[in-house]
Amino acid sequence: MKSKHISILLPNLGGGGAERAYLELAYEFAKKNYHVEFVVMRLNGELLTEAKETFSIVDLQCSRLRNLPIALIRYFRKSQPKFMITAMWPLTVIAPFSKFFSNHSCKIIICEQNNLSHQYQKFGFIKKIAMRISMSLGYRLAYARVGVSKGVVDIISNLSGLQLKKFEVINNPVSQCKEASSSSIIEVEKRWSCPPGTRVISVGSFKSQKNHQLLFKAIANIKNPNIRLMLVGDGEDREKLKNLAKKLKIEKNIIFVGFQIDLSPFYKTSDLFVLSSDYEGFGNVIVEALSYGIPVVSTDCPYGPSEILDNGRFGTLVPVGDIDALAIAIKEKLNSLQKNNYNLMKRASEFFPEILASKYLRLLNEID
Repeated sequence: MKSKHISILLPNLGGGGAERAYLELAYEFAKKNYHVEFVVMRLNGELLTEAKETFSIVDLQCSRLRNLPIALIRYFRKSQPKFMITAMWPLTVIAPFSKFFSNHSCKIIICEQNNLSHQYQKFGFIKKIAMRISMSLGYRLAYARVGVSKGVVDIISNLSGLQLKKFEVINNPVSQCKEASSSSIIEVEKRWSCPPGTRVISVGSFKSQKNHQLLFKAIANIKNPNIRLMLVGDGEDREKLKNLAKKLKIEKNIIFVGFQIDLSPFYKTSDLFVLSSDYEGFGNVIVEALSYGIPVVSTDCPYGPSEILDNGRFGTLVPVGDIDALAIAIKEKLNSLQKNNYNLMKRASEFFPEILASKYLRLLNEID
């Protein structure tokens, strides 16, 4: 009988790296005989169908953040979870306050997924002060505080005014690479429509943080008509990127395939993975690429890539925003390809879900 209840609080079950990471953690907790329940503000997202197959899901029906505290107080009093893990400010401060006012004893771990200084840099002075105060008070009410990279922990320690020793670094989990079916491989091969050795893949949402514009300009600078860049993902900048491809005259070099649940055939058929972000919290997709033995080129953005790639030992790091450096790195990697590199796959194994789920349970004093 499953006796211990872990709730995972998220805005929704979208297809981002954070949501996927918590789904992977949930599978591991379930294996250890925990009852896992997702609690979401809104019942939507690309991963909703998958999550429903295994886990119970509570829809708080909160379209606005101001309604969340009352909804959470009711949830704590009714469901009485023993543990809760929540991610992404301001949920990371609302949850501890709500637990406090519910009078329910629940161990809450808050986890920040992104570089908040960059993510909210456009906040005005008053909003930034409010953010700092909310973190300072809310974090103190949490049982434990986590950042997904050392850089993120440094940032949230500074913003909240809490000492570094009050925080833990637990990276996001990334599952072991999956075998792609023969039929899916054939379908993706058709999409590439180019020979191996010229295939570059990038996975992520189309938003300014990811700076796909930089990647497009680097591809244009390489001036190789055979190179192909496959973009797996979707987002608000989709049309802007399509227009940029036309402007740079690289429409034939860019392949948009949209959001995909199963990434295995896309990774399996690619030659090189590139991340062009201005900032990150961790960079799950880098670990995914490594798990398939795919060489990686990434901007050395704060924070995550340099930690994952061990300062360049497991991939190439280039300065943020440097078109020429990115173009040169891509060209050099494609000219000296070594796919299925054992060392890359071994590095990825350090981020497997079973390892990181155990770190959460140790933090909750559930295992020695």
